[in-house]
Amino acid sequence: MKVNDQITIEDWELTEQFIRASGPGGQNVNKVSTAVELRFEAERSPNLPDAVKRGLRRVAGRRWTKDGAVVIQVEETRSQARNREIARDRLAELIRKACEKPKRRIPTRPTLGSKKRRLKAKKVRGEVKALRGKVDGEE
Repeated sequence: MKVNDQITIEDWELTEQFIRASGPGGQNVNKVSTAVELRFEAERSPNLPDAVKRGLRRVAGRRWTKDGAVVIQVEETRSQARNREIARDRLAELIRKACEKPKRRIPTRPTLGSKKRRLKAKKVRGEVKALRGKVDGEE
């Protein structure tokens, strides 16, 4: 499976398991295993550079397992072949995202106007709260 010009994943690195899908589908859903669970052992893959592995771990989120694999489950269509294709496309997209370097954040400072507006709002709020106290009334 070709991800980009530098990265190609071999078929032996991927394991697919077909499971029964949930949801509507009549009798078909009870007897045919159309959902696919694609497992890619990313941590042990010789075709991924270390930087991409770190990026993939960050991008994959909860799809990354403790033993360093990426697990993708697809049960969108009733066709097993189409679900398999979708899962492979999603894995390739994840790896492409992992190849991108994250944008460096440049810290900004609040403007003078925003500081003044904040202080004015605090002052108004404080005045409103000050007026809520007990009233000393001579009756």
